[in-house]
Amino acid sequence: MASERRTLYDPVDPFDSGWLDVGNGHQIHYEQCGNPDGKPAVFLHGGPGGGFEAKHRGYFDPRAYRIVLLDQRGAGKSRPFAGLEHNTTWDLVADLERLREHCGVESWLVFGGSWGSTLALAYAQTHPGRVTELVLRGIFLGTRREVAWLYDPDGAARFYPDRYQGFLAPIPVAERGDLLEAYRKRLFGPASEERTACAVAWSLWEGGACRLVPDLEELEMFSDPDLAVALARIECHYFVHDCFLEDGQLLRDMGKVARTPGVIVQGRYDMVCPPAAAWDLHQAWPAGELIWVPDGGHSASEPGITDALVQATDGFRE
Repeated sequence: MASERRTLYDPVDPFDSGWLDVGNGHQIHYEQCGNPDGKPAVFLHGGPGGGFEAKHRGYFDPRAYRIVLLDQRGAGKSRPFAGLEHNTTWDLVADLERLREHCGVESWLVFGGSWGSTLALAYAQTHPGRVTELVLRGIFLGTRREVAWLYDPDGAARFYPDRYQGFLAPIPVAERGDLLEAYRKRLFGPASEERTACAVAWSLWEGGACRLVPDLEELEMFSDPDLAVALARIECHYFVHDCFLEDGQLLRDMGKVARTPGVIVQGRYDMVCPPAAAWDLHQAWPAGELIWVPDGGHSASEPGITDALVQATDGFRE
């Protein structure tokens, strides 16, 4: 019954926070909370460019877990804001290793949703000995096909034609044949009203497709200019560079983590990251239990998805 579903743990205050210098002018913001002697876990936010929120601490039992959260390069409170130089998937993987060493953690559970699932897999395949378990949600494998689904007119736009018009609106008709390039030209330029308007249109398109039933408070968050600029600039930067991955690389290399236990939580009606990616990942990773959420979309805040994620981290507490 929906009424029996698990909800987030009450967020606790951090016992440590700060900025870690990771080189090339970047400083990543991080915090630690929960039990300093508990099982280490790291939370990887989505986007890329989304940043973490205090509520994200609540996916873990604070009595059992030592919870590490970070804003990836350019996101949240990390510096420089929305910075694109020296900002690649492999820079983020290296940042995670620096942060793990900085925190004095031998190995940890890695939790990531949407883009966070992409980064979690890239990190785990690079440093398999440092990952005790994987908890992944809303699977995105960083392929061209997945990016095209969200931004081209023959993908999610077929389900949200009205909202897609808002995504098209800032781009002249003559440039709509290559929307990523058209947005790139506008988002990568200096701060301006046009850049902000494009960023908000980009962010609202994604945010409006996240839930089965839109949440006005969540949509207001996606329209915040600061969040929108970081999200849109960094996402566009990653997507025009194929997420700095060979197409299909993460599935190809799942043998590197074949025995790593984990859970895949996937909304059956996810319009941002279609469920086929979760199925493909499960086929390549039998140790990853696949949990379908029958009334879920993409947002981790939807009740069924929250329930499955909290149950997954509870299951790995020992």
